Amino acid sequence: MTVLRLLRLTAPADFADWYAASRAYTRHVADGMGLDDADAIDGARVVERLRADHARLSPAEARSVAATLLADGAFSEPYCEWLPTWYELALLAPVRYGDWRLRRVAATVAGAADVTVTAPRFSRPHDVTIDGRSALARVSGFRERFLLADALLHLEWFVHAAAADGIEVPPALVDRTRRESLSYYGGDRESLSPEVRRFQRLLFADDAWVARVNDRYDLRSPLFGVWERLLRAERDRLAAE
Repeated sequence: MTVLRLLRLTAPADFADWYAASRAYTRHVADGMGLDDADAIDGARVVERLRADHARLSPAEARSVAATLLADGAFSEPYCEWLPTWYELALLAPVRYGDWRLRRVAATVAGAADVTVTAPRFSRPHDVTIDGRSALARVSGFRERFLLADALLHLEWFVHAAAADGIEVPPALVDRTRRESLSYYGGDRESLSPEVRRFQRLLFADDAWVARVNDRYDLRSPLFGVWERLLRAERDRLAAE
C-alpha cells in the first residue's frame, strides 16, 4: 500500500508536507543544539510557496527543498544495507522508486531557481570499521542494526540538510558524534559523552518525521509504525540516562 500511495505524488506541490516534516526535524535538532541560523529558512513560507507554485521559491529556499528531498531519497538504500538481508531485499525496489521520484522533483525545484544541488553520500557497512573490524562485527538482531544505522545515517542526513539551510554544524562535534556513536551502537563503548548523548537524543526525534509522513500521506504503513516505535523508544531511553 505504501508504494501504491506514493505513485500519486508527482509534482513539487505534492511534496510540500513531506518537506515540512523534514524541515521541522532539521529545525528541531538545530534549535536543541543551539546552532546559529536555525531560522535562516522560513519553513512555513517555503511550504506555502512550494504548495502554491514552486517557481516562487527564492534560490535559498529552492536549495533547501531540493537538498532535503535529495537527502531523503538517497537515505533509504544505504540504510537497508545495514539491516538483515531479508529486509534489504524486500525493500530494495520500493526505496529505489522513492529515490527516483524524489530526485525528479528535486531537479524540477532546483532547475526553476537555477541552483545546483547534489545528493549526499551515506555510509554503507563496507565503508565503516570500528577498531579495525567490520562495523557490524559485534551487532546482531534487527533492533541493534536498526539503531546503529540510524545513529550514523541521521547524523549524515542532518549535516547535509543543515548546510543547505545555512546552518553551520561544528565539524568537531560531527566527528566526535560519529566516532562515539559507532563505538556505542557497535558494541565497543558503554556510554556516550553528555554532548553527544544530547545530540543523538535530538537526532532520534526522526520518529516524529516518520509519524508525520505516515499520517499526512495516509500511507497506513505497518513498517512505518515499527520504525516509529523503535526510534521513539531509543530517544526516550537516551533522555532517561
